[in-house]
Amino acid sequence: MIDIIITSYKEPKATLRAVQLFLAQDIRQDFRIIVSDPFPEVKEFLKQHLKDKRVGFFLDPGEGKSYALNLLLDKLYSNNNDDIVILTDGDVYVSNNAVKEILKAFEDKEIGCVTGKPVSIDSRNNKYGYWSHFLFAGIDKVRKKLSKEKKFFECSGYLFAVRNGVIKEFPPDACEDSIIPYLFWKQGYKIAYAEKAEVYVKNPGNWKDWVNQKIRNIKGHENLSRIAPDMPRTKSFWNEIKHGWYFLFAYPKNIKEFFWAIQLFFARLYIYLKAFKDLRKKQAYSDGWRENEIESTKMMD
Repeated sequence: MIDIIITSYKEPKATLRAVQLFLAQDIRQDFRIIVSDPFPEVKEFLKQHLKDKRVGFFLDPGEGKSYALNLLLDKLYSNNNDDIVILTDGDVYVSNNAVKEILKAFEDKEIGCVTGKPVSIDSRNNKYGYWSHFLFAGIDKVRKKLSKEKKFFECSGYLFAVRNGVIKEFPPDACEDSIIPYLFWKQGYKIAYAEKAEVYVKNPGNWKDWVNQKIRNIKGHENLSRIAPDMPRTKSFWNEIKHGWYFLFAYPKNIKEFFWAIQLFFARLYIYLKAFKDLRKKQAYSDGWRENEIESTKMMD
């Protein structure tokens, strides 16, 4: 059985598209799709537009994405390690070969987690769009390298999958795309990068949303130092410096893009300093964040 969990937040049209694109894929195994959303009206919208019994709805209690995912992982737990759970969001959509490429990676029994490849749908011709392309290209380069070397790396919360029957829950005060792969790694499983399984993402288009999203992400990753101090870190300030210098000069195609890349360097420095300052003030990672920064990342609603 393949369980596809789509976590959404009051974006019915985007979520409908996300569901339809999974239903349209050539999936030979039995599968079901569970949409997790805290708004009952999303359930009603989906019921109006979908008449497929393979699609179900889970009313998110509203305590954050990690809380809802823990409830679902426990509910869907299977003793069969060949069963797969795919995790994605309602405000993104996947390529038509995504499930096929993910399942192909799981043919290796040593693989416990598989991550897809985020692709920005924002225009490269404006600063925030360019920043999204720059950062995703850097992540892609690092994941290809670490996957080839069979080393640990963190997954993408936009699209990743795990074997069922291994974990029932994870610490909710850390990013799920980091702590879940680590829990599998500790049990001897490896991580794979399915780079042909693409997930298309609308990124923040203004300073306020960009800062809110990135600071929350940093706080979630910095919590790993407390929760899992022995976890190999692939997302950190020092790793960004180590891997980012080459991209700073190699990725821009013209003077304008190079100027934006310099601005991105200082913007990343600012958000790390702000996140560390907040953490010292005990302003910890909080998972109930989506309503505060969703506007500029909305695709359809």
